[in-house]
Amino acid sequence: MPTLIVAAVLAVFVVIVIARSVRIVPQAREGVVERLGRYSRTLKPGLHVLIPFLDRLKPLVDMREQVITFPPQPVITEDNVTISIDTVLYFRVEDPVRASYAVANLIVAMEQLVTTTLRNVIGSLSLEETLTSRDKINQELRIVLDDATGPWGIRISRIELKSIDPPASIQEAMEKQMRAERSKRATILEAEGEKASAILSAEGQRQSQILRAEAQQQAQILEAEGDRQAAVLRANGEAEAVRAVFQAIHEGNPSPDLLAYKYLETLPQVANGQATKLVMVPSDAIGGLGSAASFGAAFEAGRSTAEDPAAEPRTTPTNGRTPAA
Repeated sequence: MPTLIVAAVLAVFVVIVIARSVRIVPQAREGVVERLGRYSRTLKPGLHVLIPFLDRLKPLVDMREQVITFPPQPVITEDNVTISIDTVLYFRVEDPVRASYAVANLIVAMEQLVTTTLRNVIGSLSLEETLTSRDKINQELRIVLDDATGPWGIRISRIELKSIDPPASIQEAMEKQMRAERSKRATILEAEGEKASAILSAEGQRQSQILRAEAQQQAQILEAEGDRQAAVLRANGEAEAVRAVFQAIHEGNPSPDLLAYKYLETLPQVANGQATKLVMVPSDAIGGLGSAASFGAAFEAGRSTAEDPAAEPRTTPTNGRTPAA
């Protein structure tokens, strides 16, 4: 019986020794091993064997990128406005040995460092710059924190300002300013729309006036062209009529007495009117005026006889002589 008890104790001891000797480090983790209280080595992911009672494995260090959200921090801006800022920090452990031995409490140390750095950066900016310069603030915070956490084996990936909450009175004033700004933009846009509409209307009226002027010009051109063609046609007609009369007169072979008589018939028409007229009588027509007068009297008598056969023929004395039949 005592032998069984001793065997059981030995078996339990062997199991404990084996359990303390064999360690498995998962992926994306690393472990720091201390031997007799001093740093011995760093365990990478995989199976490792430790010396029982001599080696001690510290808590595994997560090598992945980690995210820490810090509670809102009151910060005073350059223009003495107290605002509340929430921050989010992204970091990665690059050296598990320095992360284990260079700082006592890594998370608390980074929180205090973020708070101090945030107050220093925001304290040099006004409220308006703080609200409109988030990217600049994030970049400055990342540079300062990365330099400060380098000795701890930490790499700061980025830091983001999650929210910036000014006091209620400031928020109300900002909302009023935003409403005024939106109203101003709406008024400007409305005025620009009216301006564009007026420009388009004026342009339309100008185009309409141009088209009407062009139409009137074309109408006047067509009317003048019609008048010109009508004048040409009238002139051509008159020329044809003159040519026809001249041709008829030429073919009829009129005597000088007949021409002189027709000239005498035309003189009253030429002299008709109120204005004073100067009539030029050709020299060759003066000699035939007497014979033309005799010829005209005979012509009128002959025409009267033809119209009234019962009437007696009229005679016109010409220097005591009777004109020949």
